[in-house]
Amino acid sequence: MLVKTYGYAVQGISATKVTVEVSIGTGINFYLVGLPDNAVKESHQRIDTALKQNGYKIPGKQITVNMAPADIRKEGSAYDLTIAIGILAASEQILSDKISEYVIMGELSLDGEIRAIKGALPIAINARQDGFKGIILPEANAQEAAVVSGLQVLCANNIKNVIEFFNETGQLSEAKIDLTEAFLQHTSNTEFDFADVKGQENIKRALEIAAAGGHNAILIGPPGAGKTMLSKRLPSILPPLTIDEALETTKIHSVAGKTGKNGTGLVTQRPFRSPHHTISDIALVGGGNNPQPGEISLAHNGVLFLDELPEFKRTVLEVMRQPIEDRVVTISRAKFSVEYPASFMLVASMNPCPCGYYNHPEKECVCSPGIVQKYLNKISGPLLDRIDLHIEVTPVPFSELSKQQQSELSQHIRERVIKARLIQSQRYEQESHIHCNAQMRSKDLKKYCALNETSGTLLKNAMERLGLSARAYDRILKVGRTIADLDNSENIETNHIAEAIQYRSLDREGWAG
Repeated sequence: MLVKTYGYAVQGISATKVTVEVSIGTGINFYLVGLPDNAVKESHQRIDTALKQNGYKIPGKQITVNMAPADIRKEGSAYDLTIAIGILAASEQILSDKISEYVIMGELSLDGEIRAIKGALPIAINARQDGFKGIILPEANAQEAAVVSGLQVLCANNIKNVIEFFNETGQLSEAKIDLTEAFLQHTSNTEFDFADVKGQENIKRALEIAAAGGHNAILIGPPGAGKTMLSKRLPSILPPLTIDEALETTKIHSVAGKTGKNGTGLVTQRPFRSPHHTISDIALVGGGNNPQPGEISLAHNGVLFLDELPEFKRTVLEVMRQPIEDRVVTISRAKFSVEYPASFMLVASMNPCPCGYYNHPEKECVCSPGIVQKYLNKISGPLLDRIDLHIEVTPVPFSELSKQQQSELSQHIRERVIKARLIQSQRYEQESHIHCNAQMRSKDLKKYCALNETSGTLLKNAMERLGLSARAYDRILKVGRTIADLDNSENIETNHIAEAIQYRSLDREGWAG
């Protein structure tokens, strides 16, 4: 007897339908074909023991299991349940009437418990597109898949529950979620708030500009000045995720097996990723033998924070240049390639020198001039070229620290940021490649960042007197456009350009170029 069950192979952040064909004939053997990896091949032992523990068995006949299409590599243990149900139906231990209506996926433990899988959301999305009535998943993945409307999401704890469902002697619980309610319920909770920060008003202003325009930023200052603390509060002033952004972000986290922290299965807050400086280039951009999203993709629609930027390996930093520009990363291998979105805000921090006290108002730097320059040159010009705001952070004086007055709440700053983003979304309504000011290209600057004569003269003088590099020109215009949006000004005025020029400290003479 031949029976077909259905699962999905996850590739990138999409999924391809896998048909598991089970045929039972004369003889005694077990064949598993269709390009399975070792984890899939080992499913035979897991399935055999799990069925015995629940009063069923693999029949002592020749069993051939084919996983089609055979040219796509099948990886992981998520096909255990798919194969097991196929074997039971082909050996007529369960009814096969409803099996073709459902996608069935889950890893089996030896006692028949069904364990969580990766990529449940993209699997559910593709199952709906392919016309399946429903999907049977482990309980741990049910909320994640329930985000997809128009698909019946059934969850099970044990293979026995699934067997009883198909034999019509029991029911599986259906997972349902009100997407709008779940989304709104978790969007306003932020762990960190700018109200906790004493002083540093100029740094808060710079980060507000960065958030309003989606600009990359680097904070330079001595140890203990508050660079990390300020950076961690940046997500609290970013605009809330839209439902479309939340679904796209959740797909990436689902593939990486990192969803379900808030109990809704949906990523409702902008990600904040802060990898250690010992990270490898593959861990940062993604890839590996079984390609997985890297940190830059997990930070999609959020913030990637690189603390102590010069301590990262040169190759790790250079590999980010293309994803920062293209907002997507492509992992290519001999037989396949996958794409992961990588539209993130890069925020980095660094000390100005190895000892940390170069240009400090009170403490003396013990580094020689050559050492300082060498330390700063660890960050290449092309990478620095992609960072719009260079923010100098100075230590907070005791008089500021001891003040009892509370600083401005993140919520108030966020309201101004949202207004500025709304202006940008209306401005770039007809531009498919631009969503915020930071994404403007050179030709867009002529259209949206025209300067009056006074502003143009100011920028020209600044570039000559401060020794600003030519690459700073575009960045100053973009930042000036954002400052004008925050002021609700249609034109970029002289004071907007003057403020933007202040945020190019690493382009000045005496700093690394």
